Formats: sequence, C-alpha cells, structure tokens
Amino acid sequence: MSHWVSQPRQLEALAERLDTAPIALDTEFIRERTYYPRLALVQLRAPNDDEHLIDPLALPEAGALAPALQGTAIKIMHSPSEDMQAFLCGWNLVVEPVFDTQLAAAMVGLGAGLSYQALVEKLLGIHLEKGETRSDWLQRPLTESQRHYAAEDVRHLHALHEILDRRLTDLGRRDWLTQDGARLIAATRDDAIDPNPHLTARSAQRMERDAQIRLRRLLLWREAIARNRDKPRSWILDNEVVALLAHRIPDRTAFDTLIDSNPRSPRRMRDELWETLSSPLTEEEHAIPLASAAPDPTQRKILKAMQACVAEHAAALDLPEGLLCARRHLETLLSTRRWPEALEGWRADILQQDLMRLLP
Repeated sequence: MSHWVSQPRQLEALAERLDTAPIALDTEFIRERTYYPRLALVQLRAPNDDEHLIDPLALPEAGALAPALQGTAIKIMHSPSEDMQAFLCGWNLVVEPVFDTQLAAAMVGLGAGLSYQALVEKLLGIHLEKGETRSDWLQRPLTESQRHYAAEDVRHLHALHEILDRRLTDLGRRDWLTQDGARLIAATRDDAIDPNPHLTARSAQRMERDAQIRLRRLLLWREAIARNRDKPRSWILDNEVVALLAHRIPDRTAFDTLIDSNPRSPRRMRDELWETLSSPLTEEEHAIPLASAAPDPTQRKILKAMQACVAEHAAALDLPEGLLCARRHLETLLSTRRWPEALEGWRADILQQDLMRLLP
C-alpha cells in the first residue's frame, strides 16, 4: 500500500519514523521543455514499511525530510545520477550516501546498465510493468496506474540491496561502490560547465582543428544560454546547425538564412551568436585538446594494446570493460601521459601499473 504525502505535518510524521536504516528512494521528474529537471514526485520507503509518494508540487522544500536525505542512512537508488540532479534542482539538497543498485549489479558481474525492471526480474523473479515510463508526472491527481508504478520503483530496492551488498562484500568490492558513490555526489555538487564539450561530440572527430575550436565555442555558448533560460540545448541550437556552422564560417547573409530556416534557432540573439562564431581564434583556443577519430599508426598500436589490457583485467574480474575503463580515458592517458582523475581509486589499483608500462 502506498501513502500520498502532500502536507508538512505528513512529512514530519514520516521523517520521525526514519532512523539509520537504509532508505529506498526514487523520483519522477520532467525535463522535456527545460534544461533543469523539474521534480514531480519523490518515492520513499523505509524497511518493513509502506511506500510513501511525496508531492513536491505541494511541498517545494524537503523540510523535515532533509536530515534523513542528507544523513548517515544509506539511500538505495537505481541509476541515480538524474535523480540526484532532480533533488538538487527541486529541493536544493544533495542526497547522500548512495547505494546505486545498477552500478552494484555491474560490479558483481550481472552486466552493465541493467534497468530496474530487469534487475528485479533477474534477482527476485518478479516481473514489473513499464507502462507509465513516459507518463505526465506533473498532472494532479495522479492516476491509480501512475501511483502503482511509482510505488513499485521503491518497493523492491531493499531486497536488491540485501543481495547486492552481500555479493559485493563476498567479492571484496564494497569499497568500489562507496568510492564511485562519493564521485557521483561530488559531481552533483560540482555543476560547472564542461570546458571541452566538443570531445564528446561525434561530429568533432571528422573536423579539422579550426572547426573543432568553433564547435567548442558554439557548444559553450549554447550551454550557457540553455542554463540561463532553463531550456533544452536543442531548443537553443540543434546539433545539426551547430555542426554546419562549425565546419565552415558562412558569410553573414548565409548565416542569417540558416538561422531563419531553423525554427528553434535563437533569432533574437543572432548578433551575439554571429560574434561568437566569427571572431578570430585565439592562441589559447589553439591549445585545446582535440577529438580524433584516427590516431597515428604508432598511437593506434599503443591504444589497441591498452584496450587489450583493460579487456583482460575486465574478463578476469567479470566486469564490463566500460565500467573498468572507458576508451576516452585511455585516449586521455595516451595523449597527456598523466593518469586520468576518473581512473583514480580502485581502478588505479587494478590498471595503473600495467597501462603506464605500455606508454612509450
């Protein structure tokens, strides 16, 4: 049975029942028309209790619940990175500490990126429906189907936690999850703009240096505007237009034509966008790291050896290769000869000695 919580006194009563035991936690949020997620529902369950559906539209602050969400009790969540952002934007708090059941499943050899439904079925033998995945969670009142779906999202988290925590402990990997959880919390607090967003853009790999510099400029400009206006990035400037503008600077007439032909382009900011695009490239910009689709033959051979090293360790540990070390981190290591911060901790214990030995 689930309980609807929409009054401060109900929230206070719920908070009084919470202690240091793990808390199952989830959210529903909407961000189709905004940059920042809009917190629409909070689902919470304590051990041996019913599910509580908390209405953040009626309760715009965590209030009495804040100490529990930020206290020592473990918060059991599934793939919580976006939920963490929703809590930060909606209730202005960072939830911690976190036990990520999706990550824990990968660390114990169950596979990468398992959905909550898949994990519940694999470990508990319970089949969950997915019917309300794209539901409008801002509508009030919620339908019975929505409430049932939302309650299910926390109903089984304690059972998953018990199994996964035991397996992590048996494998000696409990600290791995703690380290990655702390990294997630730090990333949630640090909302800084990525200084090199072009490195993760597929179009950058086919661009020359000057085009990548312009791409970086446009992506940084778009990011700042999207955050300021709280609008999706694609509503400011879609990826296709960004790539077209970065490849080759059109003259002002062609630029205006391109902007006018795109219904989501920022027409009222065209002068600022034109200045951003067309101003001379600086020495500092020429020193930025570049995305590369095809490293030179020597580096390609080294990168292949590094990937083989990661694959060997991942197979021995029954881990997804991407969880142990992503290709982009190997490329960073190869280009900078410095150990990437993203690979500090347990990953360095496994990989650092062997990978550093492969560098020329």
